[in-house]
Amino acid sequence: MDIAWYGICLATGFMLGLWTAGRRGMRIGLNAEDISNLMIWMFIGGVVGGKALFLINHWEEFQNSKNSMQMLRSGWVFHGSLIGACIGIWIFIRRKGMPLWATFDALAPSFALGHAIGRIGCFMNGCCFGKICDLPWAVQFPDSHSTHPAHVHPSQIYEFILNMMLYGFLAWLFRQRKFDGQIFAAYLLGYAVIRFGVEFARADDRGWLWFSSLTSGQGISIVLLGLGAFIWWKLKDRPLPDLEDKPEEA
Repeated sequence: MDIAWYGICLATGFMLGLWTAGRRGMRIGLNAEDISNLMIWMFIGGVVGGKALFLINHWEEFQNSKNSMQMLRSGWVFHGSLIGACIGIWIFIRRKGMPLWATFDALAPSFALGHAIGRIGCFMNGCCFGKICDLPWAVQFPDSHSTHPAHVHPSQIYEFILNMMLYGFLAWLFRQRKFDGQIFAAYLLGYAVIRFGVEFARADDRGWLWFSSLTSGQGISIVLLGLGAFIWWKLKDRPLPDLEDKPEEA
């Protein structure tokens, strides 16, 4: 029996992200039910955004494919999911009147956690694979995989480890934050650096290149790096509201 590891890991990452975001949200006075409802909007936005950017990156291939719907079902780009999820979150926040940057701060570490767990699914599924290498930790996928019998970088595991480290740092920083928006800005800065670097180890098709030298993932990472720096600079002098009731965070 085939096990749908990608779906299992995606669902696990989403549920853990929901739980941890809810705990952080209560710590800063957000309603746990609002966080739960918000995550639905985030999920829908993430799916639409991930598929949309995949189509943009592979439009010519999609048009010429004999099985375009299968290609669309299996295709996914995380940067698109991140952008789509943020749009979904923003819409929900505006509808409910929730504090914008404080809400994004509560969610940001969960972005890294959910993404890390999702990369385990990528590894089990054989997508997002790395370049050929002879390092001691190189991996060999089954004979049905396009890279077999070569040994390749476990690029999915690289990103899992780095995103878990980012999650740990952001969870710590959340307790020390000085202004609303700080954790979200730190996430954008941290993930942009992680993704830009991991792209050098990847060999799978990520779509068209920027300026004939950067992958789409590296190009978008540069944009996210600039955005994170701008948010940090713009918000760093705004005072953090005092909260009388701060439930203990797990």
